[in-house]
Amino acid sequence: MPKASEIKKNNTVVFDGKACIVRDIERSVPQGRAGGSIYRMRMYDVVTGAKYDETFKDSDTLDMADLTRRPAMFSYIDGDEYVFMDKEDYTPYHLNKESIENEALFINEETDGIQVVIVSEVPVALDLPMSVELEVVETDPSIKGASATSRTKPATLSTGLVIQVPEYISTGEWIKVNTEERKFQSRADKH
Repeated sequence: MPKASEIKKNNTVVFDGKACIVRDIERSVPQGRAGGSIYRMRMYDVVTGAKYDETFKDSDTLDMADLTRRPAMFSYIDGDEYVFMDKEDYTPYHLNKESIENEALFINEETDGIQVVIVSEVPVALDLPMSVELEVVETDPSIKGASATSRTKPATLSTGLVIQVPEYISTGEWIKVNTEERKFQSRADKH
């Protein structure tokens, strides 16, 4: 059982009987008090997505959750479920559309680097790569001579995601999108 001081970002711990992924950790050293640091952790329940902000002393112990990540690729949509295929043993993983609605905006058949998060043999969440490549399906016409630092315009991507892109991007182009910030990164290389 690791101490709170040994927990790292993106570790999965058991908190209040639930498996939670640690998304953020703030360490502080209170003044005028004997003892060690205080760790404030922002955690999300991997099943429900519920958010917890909790504070632990450095000596508090936490249980690590029984969690595995499997490399997978998007296969198809079956009613209210997205089906992903394990890249190594071809096991299908079914995830409810509601539980991954934010991640689904970044997924198409070509998305590489997806990992299915499994807790107690049940697929519960997706880990996305830092960036994905998506096609612009609708945006205002590109403006000739627009520089890379000029204004932006909204663009609808092939998955339904709408983000701001530079004025020089046009419909039909492929772009890289940062999955954490939901922001345009650059034009895509391969398309």
